[in-house]
Amino acid sequence: MVRRAAGAAGRASGRGKGARRPEVRLPPLDAYAGGELERDGDYDGLEFRETDFAGQDGGGARFMDCALTDCALDGTRLAHVRVLDSVLTGVRGVGTDLAEAMLRDVEVLDARMGGVQLHGSVLERVLVRGGKIDYLNLRRARLRDVVFEGCVLVEPDFGGATLERVEFAGCVLKGADFSAATLKDVDLRGVAELDIARGVDRLAGAVVSPDQLMELAPLLAAELGLRVAGIGQE
Repeated sequence: MVRRAAGAAGRASGRGKGARRPEVRLPPLDAYAGGELERDGDYDGLEFRETDFAGQDGGGARFMDCALTDCALDGTRLAHVRVLDSVLTGVRGVGTDLAEAMLRDVEVLDARMGGVQLHGSVLERVLVRGGKIDYLNLRRARLRDVVFEGCVLVEPDFGGATLERVEFAGCVLKGADFSAATLKDVDLRGVAELDIARGVDRLAGAVVSPDQLMELAPLLAAELGLRVAGIGQE
């Protein structure tokens, strides 16, 4: 397990391959009139505040230029949803289904979620800042220009995912799974606590700090089948 000071974000000025962050500028929004989500619904320029979507089905819906604040998403079915140029603040929920969703130019701030299903999804220019997400399923997802900043991710699953220009800044990764993942320009240097459960052999394409490399050395040696012993030791 690798620990660093929480304030060490590991950003290297001028490295040229850092993640591009979303630049969301919301227009004046109309308050959501209420009612249940609709499958394949079209939500444009709306503010959802303290709305309870638990158990509802909005699969295939499109949210554009929207703000969701303190909304409940327990068991909400949002497979194939498209979320564009939007800000989600303080959303909470367990078992939210976002399988094969598209998130582009999205900010997710101070979320408290568990068992989120984002497998097969596409995330482009997404910022996840603050909060805690347990058991985040990103298997076979495609992440490009994604930043995880100051958040806690418990047992995130990146199995088979493609990560390009993904940055982890001042966040905690516990029990991360990178099995069969493909990484390109992924910056792990700013991780405050790095714990990789599986897939250490897939870290080619990532950059780590010297201290992190020392902590990862036993895992890397085990992966290579390399036995480390002093002279005279068996």
